[in-house]
Amino acid sequence: MGKKVTVVGAGFYGSTTAQRLAEYDVFDTVVITDIVEGKPAGLALDLNQSRPVEGFETKVVGVTTGANGEGYEAIEGSDVVVITAGLPRKPGMSRMDLLETNAKIVRQVSENVAKYAPNAVVIVVSNPLDEMTALAQIATQFPRNRVLGQAGMLDTARFTNFVAEALSVPVKSVKTLTLGSHGDTMVPVPSKSTVDGKPLREVMPAEQIEELVVKTRNGGAEVVALLKTGSAYYAPSAAAARMARAVAEDSGEVMPVCAWVDGEYGISGVYLGVEAAIGAEGVKRVVETDLDADELASLKEAAEAVRAKQSDIANM
Repeated sequence: MGKKVTVVGAGFYGSTTAQRLAEYDVFDTVVITDIVEGKPAGLALDLNQSRPVEGFETKVVGVTTGANGEGYEAIEGSDVVVITAGLPRKPGMSRMDLLETNAKIVRQVSENVAKYAPNAVVIVVSNPLDEMTALAQIATQFPRNRVLGQAGMLDTARFTNFVAEALSVPVKSVKTLTLGSHGDTMVPVPSKSTVDGKPLREVMPAEQIEELVVKTRNGGAEVVALLKTGSAYYAPSAAAARMARAVAEDSGEVMPVCAWVDGEYGISGVYLGVEAAIGAEGVKRVVETDLDADELASLKEAAEAVRAKQSDIANM
């Protein structure tokens, strides 16, 4: 059996994710769905016509879905489902401002995923990310390892890019890490960040690191403010597609993701940004990394802030 991946939502984020997944050429089929009549079919037609140019065989299928689950039979047998459905932020909005609207959408999508793709690994990218990941798990009733969120990959990529630009070095020479929540309690981890193998703190003054930490935390809002009509999608889709690929290839690659934490770092019972090995069953295991005292305290603080909000979404 060939691999199948579904992307729910055909906005900029969803369509770019579908394109990346198709161009990897590791899936037989990429399904893209949306509630806008004809849009996913049009995107699929366009993407399929790029196959001779880009040299990939993956078939893209576009399906319009309805409020009562019409069309979802097309996702049957999916190994991975990426949920991008929901409203993007507008300038001045926080991720939390989207909570109630997107909760309704994510719950409805998740219930249909559970019905038609009961063995899938679900990757959530809808905002507010940590809360929507928890909600998707509640709504699907899937084992927690099979529902995870995309945030840390993106935040880490932003941090890495900012460090590389500040030091005028190639991005591949920089390694950074961000944990915690996708929002105000994001925890960039300078103690685990290096440039050409040297600790970041040896090559950059503390106040400049702190500036880049703040810039990373506000990375999404900066893009939203400049675009004025939507939010980031190139970097986020790259991150989500890499996670889906790790599942499809059962690679065991360690990535910063939003995963269920149960005892690691002395934290239990919450979806939180941590490093995890990703494979066919979703999260194979959470990988604990040595944090300094301040970073660990910040991670625990993030866990409590996220826990408070996640307890609110169960009834949404």
